[in-house]
Amino acid sequence: MSINLSKGQKISLTKSGGGTLTKVRMGLGWDAVPKKGLFGSKAQSIDLDASCMVFDASRSLIDQVWFQQLKSNDGAVVHTGDNRTGAGDGDDESIVVDLTALAPAAQTLVFVVNSFTGQTFSQIENAFCRLIDMSDESELARYELTGSGTHNAQVMAKVVRDGQGWSMTAIGSIANGRTFHDLIPAVSATV
Repeated sequence: MSINLSKGQKISLTKSGGGTLTKVRMGLGWDAVPKKGLFGSKAQSIDLDASCMVFDASRSLIDQVWFQQLKSNDGAVVHTGDNRTGAGDGDDESIVVDLTALAPAAQTLVFVVNSFTGQTFSQIENAFCRLIDMSDESELARYELTGSGTHNAQVMAKVVRDGQGWSMTAIGSIANGRTFHDLIPAVSATV
């Protein structure tokens, strides 16, 4: 059963039948708001990019996965590819995480989204991120990326080692930046 998260809400990622998750997928989906013109509406393409930043216990960035580095150094985090339009239904970009294969130093994973081309969230609708249990493709949590505005990036959520398991917190902080590099100051405040 999926939980619709609100900003700041935290959930444990323990499976309902007991045990912990082993492999998850963070999915990002969005649609472009049609441009209104003299002769009606016209479809536009919006290039949002999902990225995952990996931090250690001292809150230092130790790895990153994004459209120019599709796999983490330990191979546990894999980006499935860059969608430059937002076309299609469902997840437009996904990042798969093998929680059991993460380097022991990896304590926090922060998922961010940004517009590489600089388009703002006022041009985006139906945006969401969701966490899926890869063992059975069930949706564990969903966070609607609401709050359209003049920002072109958002810190979506973080997944943190929580004792023997993991927890997820919806962040939903707005930011500006074309790549994850630009978002490091905003992300550092959430780690």
